[in-house]
Amino acid sequence: MQEAQRPGHDQLYEAAPCGLLLAQADGSVLDVNATLCAWLRCSKADLAGKTRFQDLLTLGGRIFWQTHLQPLLRMQASVAEVKLEMRWGEGPVLPVMVNAVERPWQGGILLHVAVFVAEDRHKYERELLLQRERAEQLAAQHASDQHALAVVQAEALDRATFAEQLVGIVSHDIRNPLSVIQMSTVLLERSVGAEQQRAAIARIKRAVQRVQHLVGDLLDFTQVRVGGGLGVRKAPETDLHQAVADAVAELAVGFPDCVLRHERIGAGRCNADADRIVQAIGNLVANAANHGDKRQAITVRTESVDGGFRVSVHNGGTPIPPELLPRLFEPMVRGNAPGAKGVGLGLYIVRAIVQAHGGEVTASSSAEEGTTFRMDLPAA
Repeated sequence: MQEAQRPGHDQLYEAAPCGLLLAQADGSVLDVNATLCAWLRCSKADLAGKTRFQDLLTLGGRIFWQTHLQPLLRMQASVAEVKLEMRWGEGPVLPVMVNAVERPWQGGILLHVAVFVAEDRHKYERELLLQRERAEQLAAQHASDQHALAVVQAEALDRATFAEQLVGIVSHDIRNPLSVIQMSTVLLERSVGAEQQRAAIARIKRAVQRVQHLVGDLLDFTQVRVGGGLGVRKAPETDLHQAVADAVAELAVGFPDCVLRHERIGAGRCNADADRIVQAIGNLVANAANHGDKRQAITVRTESVDGGFRVSVHNGGTPIPPELLPRLFEPMVRGNAPGAKGVGLGLYIVRAIVQAHGGEVTASSSAEEGTTFRMDLPAA
């Protein structure tokens, strides 16, 4: 191409494939090319001598210019490939890449800025960010699923272990009374004397009662774990003083080696299921008889308190170890006393009975004060 046919410097400047801007050191615009004006949808007259370069940036870009770009230009006289957003008036936001250089001119400093449209790059970065966020969400969901799976597996393992332990304990505890029944039956078959027959029959009755009690505990345990709670039939005018007094009298026959006392304080009317409360007391008395000092009396107290009714069972003897107290009312937690019986569900069922009444059961134990279980029941 001949030199006369080539575009002049002014034409090259105006039609350059990038936006070009010339400004003073403070950013005041001196000149812009047609390309940048077209992108910003304005004229050269709108910008030259009337605005500053930083005023063409969005709010975030202005802050970045003041805190980062301008100090950096003062230090190293140039910046390259800075991602910014430009906008003129109410026009659209234009994502751009900016190169800027400060150069001396006639005793002053001029700012030369080259602007490149980064629309495609902006879309790519935005899509990349969305994909990254999605990947992080999937990773978080995966971690959550793994945790949930681990929890389910741990619960399944606990249930399997619990079932194995329960089967072992129940098998052992049922075998003992069955052995008593079998031996007593053999004696009866030998036509022994009347006194021996009465003793054998008494042993059979006690063994059957033990099995019945064990089966009852297992049924209640199943109802609590599977049914979501123990069923109770509360009556608003239940006389717990009398119901507990009758129960203590019956328990005294069942535990002839122990001394049982009943104390009553205040009114005895309560909104409760008397049979279930008596069942809970039976479990607590049996616990006291198995683990307490038989030389000291077991005291069952019923009393009206502010806002409700309290039933407590106290016994002396070796205190419950402090590390065992927080787990007392969990299933299959059994003491180490030689006479301990049952599958370790008694206190668990006591808690279920009290919770079904909307109350709370607590335990305290020390060498000085002995061991006391308290069942606090709400008012009607």
